Amino acid sequence: MNIHIITVGKVREKYIKLGIQEFEKRLSSYCKLTFSELMDEQAPEQLNEKELLSVKKKEGERILNKIKQDHYVIALDIKGVSWSSEQFSKELENLSFQGKNQVTFIIGGSNGLSEEVLRRANLKLSFSKMTFPHQLMKLILLEQVYRAFKIQRGEPYHK
Repeated sequence: MNIHIITVGKVREKYIKLGIQEFEKRLSSYCKLTFSELMDEQAPEQLNEKELLSVKKKEGERILNKIKQDHYVIALDIKGVSWSSEQFSKELENLSFQGKNQVTFIIGGSNGLSEEVLRRANLKLSFSKMTFPHQLMKLILLEQVYRAFKIQRGEPYHK
């Protein structure tokens, strides 16, 4: 399976970078992993509705430019479906069985994802009703993808 992870904004914290590198290494024997880190739109801390939509639209255009037509797109969105780790593993496995071996995950910036990106997504997935920093979400996603492959193969890790 080829997994592409698109994120808005750079990971700056060293401890998160180290975790991402660790799971990138672990995943190398399970899938081909690629990343696109896109520039986040510079904006003031407090945005009105029009400014917020503008920021999300500009970031969304950059995201959509990185998605290929044949990719199955999973947008991480707090309003999406919520699965257990076992269900996530099963759904990834089902995608592979369906011949959908190009999977793109999208993690938006701190302002969320544009409507255009959410419409392009084949699936909207929520990891929690809680809000996480988008940089940390990249690490959490990688850990769950790794866990999913371990579950699929019946290998020890998931308890």
